[in-house]
Amino acid sequence: MPKKFVLTLTGPDRIGIVENVTGLLLDRGGNVETSRMARLGGEFAVLMLVSMPEERFADLEGAFDELKTQGYKVGTTPADRTHAESHVGWLPYVIEVHGADHEGIIHEVARHLAQHGISIEEMDSESAPASTSGVPVFAMSARVLVPPDESVRGWETGLEEIGWRLNLEIDVIAMET
Repeated sequence: MPKKFVLTLTGPDRIGIVENVTGLLLDRGGNVETSRMARLGGEFAVLMLVSMPEERFADLEGAFDELKTQGYKVGTTPADRTHAESHVGWLPYVIEVHGADHEGIIHEVARHLAQHGISIEEMDSESAPASTSGVPVFAMSARVLVPPDESVRGWETGLEEIGWRLNLEIDVIAMET
């Protein structure tokens, strides 16, 4: 029976790191089901959901020893429950945030969502200079799951208040279920 786990790897960005990691997994019968990878500053970060024959999982830790000596940090965490099992009936939304960059935007939005029991499934953010003024502009997109008993207007109104207070444009888009 396949074992599912989350693999994390962070370390120096270099050509071939993705090929090295996926090769180590493939050599052990592993399959990358979902992944996110990005260069953040000078570091490269990998986040993968992997399935692998259980009998091959035991020797996986040693397979990454060479990468560890090169300064990479590697971790594996079992992923037993599926998304569908843990969020039956929850409603999917996308939240888009745009505005002048300043400290605390992600924290404010995340705190509000947590207070309403909303699960953040995926979040991407970036700050880049505006094309004309050079002022840092913040952009964030988050996929969330809202409990079926949560009042839509309650949590959306709170996001509108955050947008008004922090001078941000925040849009909430219902996704098809």
